[in-house]
Amino acid sequence: MELFDVYPLYDVTPVKAKGAYVWDENGTKYLDLYGGHGVISIGHTHPEYIKSISKQLSKIGFYSNSIQNPLQQELAEKLGRISGCEKYNLFLCNSGAEANENALKLASFVTGKSRVISFKNAFHGRTSAAVAVTDNKNINAPINLQQEVTFLPLNAIELVIQEINKGDVAAVIIEAIQGVGGLDEGTTEFFQQLQKICQEKEVLLILDEIQSGYGRSGRFFAFQHHDIQPDIITTAKGMANGFPIGGVLISKKIKAKYGMLGTTFGGNHLACAAAISVVDVIKNENLIKNVNSVYNYFLEEIKSVSKVKKVKGKGLMLGIEFDFEVGELRKKLIFEKHIFTGGSNNKNLLRILPPLTINKEQIAVFINALKELLA
Repeated sequence: MELFDVYPLYDVTPVKAKGAYVWDENGTKYLDLYGGHGVISIGHTHPEYIKSISKQLSKIGFYSNSIQNPLQQELAEKLGRISGCEKYNLFLCNSGAEANENALKLASFVTGKSRVISFKNAFHGRTSAAVAVTDNKNINAPINLQQEVTFLPLNAIELVIQEINKGDVAAVIIEAIQGVGGLDEGTTEFFQQLQKICQEKEVLLILDEIQSGYGRSGRFFAFQHHDIQPDIITTAKGMANGFPIGGVLISKKIKAKYGMLGTTFGGNHLACAAAISVVDVIKNENLIKNVNSVYNYFLEEIKSVSKVKKVKGKGLMLGIEFDFEVGELRKKLIFEKHIFTGGSNNKNLLRILPPLTINKEQIAVFINALKELLA
């Protein structure tokens, strides 16, 4: 049997990783400024992470959600405290796409409506409703296009109001900072007006924090830069440092019913142990403070790279925009400088999503490599 060939692959085979570094099968060491799509939050193979998973695996790795699992409650309590979202309830699942599926399903349950407003260049996942609210026709099959979705430009609040006033909208779903779309984001004024119209018309506001959450923006959730309170928050990538897990934070005004949501693997013992260790490390190592410190250093140092057109994003969710396509630059960074970076739908944008443990010296290595390759 062969693998179903859906990914273009770089010729690199990682076999070991630690902190912000990855080693391939030949022993070549790479600086990881991409973290596997922003998944690695507390650094590869963090000792507390390994200890937590190993200890849990020696006890019980999995059982279904038909029994008591105190680890789920521990995770909910710790996540609520560190994020400032104690007035939400938590539903655990397996991925970001699944988190968004459940968020959209909840909104439709609550409102009795089905149309969703999403935004240009949005990416919310590859499953049924999640991909339907993703602005990419190439990854939407005909079965997905049955969903009722309206795509609007970011920051066009009058268009949002116009659509919501039609009376058939269940939810507005928006990334706090667009990831795959290219690091664009709504203004504070836009987010606040969006919350206001959603509250007035009883439309649920879903904040997709799959990539921007867990401290990556310099706040625990990126929507917190705008002083709003969404009805539903979705999270996943950095949540368990590589172990598959997703979460839906649900406003307490939304009442749960048996059978409303469900999952086999979501919130299993190993996933919770991994996720709890991540929350503990973020708190104990003060990683959000480090994110802001490194971000400020990055903004200052990137000024010395003459060909940079614009820096987008916040914290350690960054995009460096040029006047040319960056595909070849990414290849040179990997194969000549041994540095991983990411791309986006914006072909001129280099995406930077390092572990939250990254330090200024490692950023300096990247800046110098960039200068040399662009010289």
